Amino acid sequence: MSPAPPRTRRRGLPATPVRSARRLGEVRRAQLITTYGVGAMIAVENESFLVRGIDSWDISEAPLVLEPRLARRLGVRAFRLPPAPDPDKATDGVRAVRFPVMYSCPECRLLQPFRRFNSPAGRAECSTCQESLVPSRFVMACTRGHLEDFPFWKWVHRGTQRTEAGGCGGELRFHADGSTASLRAVRISCSCGAEEVSMEGAFRRQALKDLGIRCGGRRPWLKDAPAESCEEPPRTLQRGSSSVWFPVMHSALSIPPWSEGIDKITARVYDKLKDEDAAFIRRYVQVENVLKHHPQYTPDEVVACIERWRTQEAVSRDETAVLGETGACEEDARAELYRGEYDSLCKPHPERTDAGEQDFVCEAPDAPIDLLREAHGLEQVMLLKRLREVRALQSFRRVEEPSPADGPYRRAPISLAKPEWFPAFEVSGEGVFLRLDNDRLRAWEEQPGPLARGRRIRNNHEALLRERNASSDKPVPESRATPRFVLLHTLAHILINEWSLDGGYPAAALRERLYAEEDMAGILIYTATSDSAGSLGGIVAQGDPRRLDATLRSALHRARWCSNDPLCMESEASGADGLNLAACHACVLLPETSCENNNILLDRATLIGTPDLSALGFFSR
Repeated sequence: MSPAPPRTRRRGLPATPVRSARRLGEVRRAQLITTYGVGAMIAVENESFLVRGIDSWDISEAPLVLEPRLARRLGVRAFRLPPAPDPDKATDGVRAVRFPVMYSCPECRLLQPFRRFNSPAGRAECSTCQESLVPSRFVMACTRGHLEDFPFWKWVHRGTQRTEAGGCGGELRFHADGSTASLRAVRISCSCGAEEVSMEGAFRRQALKDLGIRCGGRRPWLKDAPAESCEEPPRTLQRGSSSVWFPVMHSALSIPPWSEGIDKITARVYDKLKDEDAAFIRRYVQVENVLKHHPQYTPDEVVACIERWRTQEAVSRDETAVLGETGACEEDARAELYRGEYDSLCKPHPERTDAGEQDFVCEAPDAPIDLLREAHGLEQVMLLKRLREVRALQSFRRVEEPSPADGPYRRAPISLAKPEWFPAFEVSGEGVFLRLDNDRLRAWEEQPGPLARGRRIRNNHEALLRERNASSDKPVPESRATPRFVLLHTLAHILINEWSLDGGYPAAALRERLYAEEDMAGILIYTATSDSAGSLGGIVAQGDPRRLDATLRSALHRARWCSNDPLCMESEASGADGLNLAACHACVLLPETSCENNNILLDRATLIGTPDLSALGFFSR
């Protein structure tokens, strides 16, 4: 197959070629982390491939992505952009392997492994019919991340004594006449005379287990990976289903001191110099002109910075060594990252001429916020005129979306050996940070109404966590569904929706970041994308106190009525797994890329109350 034609690329991140034995096509670097990461399937014309592990990538020319705080918490030495090889030098790209292996011919209906069709080189074509082949629509996966072709032979020969695949000597055939939209119209037959069966019922949770089909523990995205012993029941999934691949990503904002000055300069060379002595560091800095564009600093300051970072690494080494073994450790890592960001967001950090290029500029608005404090309980508004976010792919899940209750067995690895780096990308943008009055918030969240609604969501959430934690011996993690969290989360959603209408931004271009602990009560709404919606000043303009007052009044007024009311407001449990109350797609839900909590733990009654009890809402006073 000839190379796919170049795609129109967005500004910021160049495309990365994806290769198997030949060049397959191009995807953007960010997509290799968010959409087509390691272990995900990617369709290329009439073929399907699985992105290989990072230990098969050529990263010799892959740029480093610097974010020391996140790297230390995830226990890796660095992050790298997915490689973008130079085709003129014939260097390799991201590797892929054919998956699923089973293909069918729409003409002769044969269903068999791809290699048995004897396709011409570089083409997926039936050598007998000269028709383009179609990859299997069905795969088999388990919650531990294992992935295999659907066992068509066992599905057809169920109830017979033929236990070995191909033991009958017949050929499978795939029939999909489209007579109905159900799986009843998808039929599999065998030339041995076995009764033709449909795919109806294949997606039942216990369908494969009831037939004695067990998970084979295979990890085809990892080269030479041995099969693992696995007791998890396998599930049938559609090849293009979102349940086949859920990325587990972590992100961090670049905050002072790492976002500027000597720390930012040192970060670029730290990986090379972290194990060297002071004399070598000084010599390297001078020979390589590390400080060429920063004459205000000296080699001794680089040495001091590296020694300080070494000390910090030694302190956190024990913690990061066990990261991923318990859900609590992962949550602790997240809490520590957010704590540092919250402290930085609460303090003005204006642009400075002596700090070099800054990744973090945070300033208070020029106008006073007395009206916002009195009318809406906002204690602080900060305008982030410049911010940088790093997003890294750590692992992925299959079948069920990531949960705080996930044990180590659910974390599908992205390399065979323990990685020293994770694929990541960086984005720049702007945002507005809002902090609520903690005293007023504490008085509100201790009232019976908010406590009762928060308890309802919390009970549903903890029941789900217990169910997913059933096969693990670790304690069930505590739910984050406190009245404070639900309030801040819902407030972020209605503001994003309002700014999408008022500011002209697509809702998918805005993101939330929630700081909701006992001593934290803030939300950050920001743009951080690699396209033209990233940093145009529009979001910062929304943070002007006079404009923000009007926005809040409009958003709260809009939240008082939903087109699905009264069903929405009176709901006892809505949304995914019943983890919302008064929240639906007609009122507060957002695109998945905008919400860091998968659109759960929401309730607009915490904002404006209910028709029977308006005082329940924080903003109803």
